[in-house]
Amino acid sequence: MQRLEIKGGRKISGIIEISGSKNATLPILASTILTNKKVLITNVPIVRDVETMVELLGAIGSNINLDKKRKKISIHNKKKLRNFASYRLLKTMRAGVLVLGPLLAKYGTAKVSLPGGCAIGSRPINIHLDALKKMGANIKIKDGYVIASVKKGLKGCIFKFPRISVGATENILIAACFAKGKTELKNCALEPEIQDLIIFLKKIGCKIKWTGKRALEIIGVDTLKSTTHKVIFDRIEAGTYIIASALTNGRLKIKNVNLKIMSAEINLLRKMGVKIINKKNYIIVSSKKKLKSVNVETKPYPGFPTDLQAQIMVLMTKSYGISKVKENIFENRFMHVSELRRMGANIEIKGNKAKVFGKRKLNGAELMATDLRASVSLVLAGLVASNKTILNRIYHLDRGYEKIEKKLTDCGARIKRLK
Repeated sequence: MQRLEIKGGRKISGIIEISGSKNATLPILASTILTNKKVLITNVPIVRDVETMVELLGAIGSNINLDKKRKKISIHNKKKLRNFASYRLLKTMRAGVLVLGPLLAKYGTAKVSLPGGCAIGSRPINIHLDALKKMGANIKIKDGYVIASVKKGLKGCIFKFPRISVGATENILIAACFAKGKTELKNCALEPEIQDLIIFLKKIGCKIKWTGKRALEIIGVDTLKSTTHKVIFDRIEAGTYIIASALTNGRLKIKNVNLKIMSAEINLLRKMGVKIINKKNYIIVSSKKKLKSVNVETKPYPGFPTDLQAQIMVLMTKSYGISKVKENIFENRFMHVSELRRMGANIEIKGNKAKVFGKRKLNGAELMATDLRASVSLVLAGLVASNKTILNRIYHLDRGYEKIEKKLTDCGARIKRLK
């Protein structure tokens, strides 16, 4: 199993270009099940989750091709797709469940494995299933699979999500595009990745509009058209590299970003003392040597993202004073804390709250990654730790960060992959 070796003590300075968003690419790819026309998706990140989704779509019969060199995916579904998505392909990637809605909407039946992915909480898919049932679907769970059918096609309905859920919003939004009549979805997630999905769906001919802050109206269609779509940048990757530069007192030029969709993250980092200069399509990041402590709560967009919580906690270990973190999205997302403690961090946990004592010296250690964002937080810690850090189970890291060791090495870090 591959590992990363990180030797700390170097400033992260130079130029990094941010990849396309994994979390935008995956639902867009799932939604291509709806169309038989040619579709070209560009600016896709070459990460494990995207490769797994491409493999999943290929396994159900999609004519799909990933061009890794040009970072684009072409799709042309000329024939009927299979309705079966196996556990083998969904066990490592939660987003695989997003094929359920479009398969059921287009073909009337679907058998999809319950998903896997990061062990950061239960994240049940009951909201997805409740919405599909209200649209007329018959659903049962047997042997770890969701078995769904609908005799005369999905029907539009009014559905209010009982809590804000990115995955459920995406799945039901896609399904509603082929449902008969009008669907009204309320209490929808607003993440930029969902906005990008809507842009794509409208390009291929779907009828979608916002009728309120968290309210969507979808009019079902039965024919779609060809399009080309460029995926938005990965805001979590951008935030991660901003923190890498700030941690090491470096100076970094980060390309292919739009700070308008990162207000919560940027405001907090600036409050800590990170200097971020916004230019056209790039930013310049530097930091004061004396970082300030802050308090933060993770919230649905436009709040501070849970996917950046582990990374910001590493920065807090270097700030002056005591910082506080409240995790409101996932109940098990402090698993990186035990590893940071092994490096010398002083962090107290009580329920969903963490208290981070700053100005701690971090020491290199052998570490175990537990999920995608925990993995990258430990890489960040290794950048400022004394001695050598070994990070195991980096397959989590490869799920969501494209060539992370190369991007950091090109900016002065000492990182290498060990087999």
